Amino acid sequence: MPDETTKTEVKPPAKRILLVDDDPEIVESMKLALEAKGYEILIARDGNQGLAMAEREDPDLVILDMMMPRRSGFLVLERLRRTRRIPTRVIMITANEGSRHKAYAEMLGVDDYIRKPFAMDRLLESVHRLLA
Repeated sequence: MPDETTKTEVKPPAKRILLVDDDPEIVESMKLALEAKGYEILIARDGNQGLAMAEREDPDLVILDMMMPRRSGFLVLERLRRTRRIPTRVIMITANEGSRHKAYAEMLGVDDYIRKPFAMDRLLESVHRLLA
């Protein structure tokens, strides 16, 4: 009888997450936390780069800062929602307190909206839920 422990487990490919944020410290902390959970991380430092990478790399999830140089998170989200046949999951993160911004992001179809500063567990829970 074959030994059950010798079976090799085939792991599904890691889910790919694109981080779009111009704050290097926030990007680094999110990257470390998400990689520790087995996700593959792509990084863009502004909205234009984020949009180009989203179109080229087709990530499973985009974590998008609202306020960035060159193109705001809103403009990136609008473009992603207009151009993708199958909508990419998007979590928007922001230091902005205004409820109008949250309402606008929800109108554009954001999957989750998290205010900075946030507990990393809050982000990880949202990522897990959206990629499950």
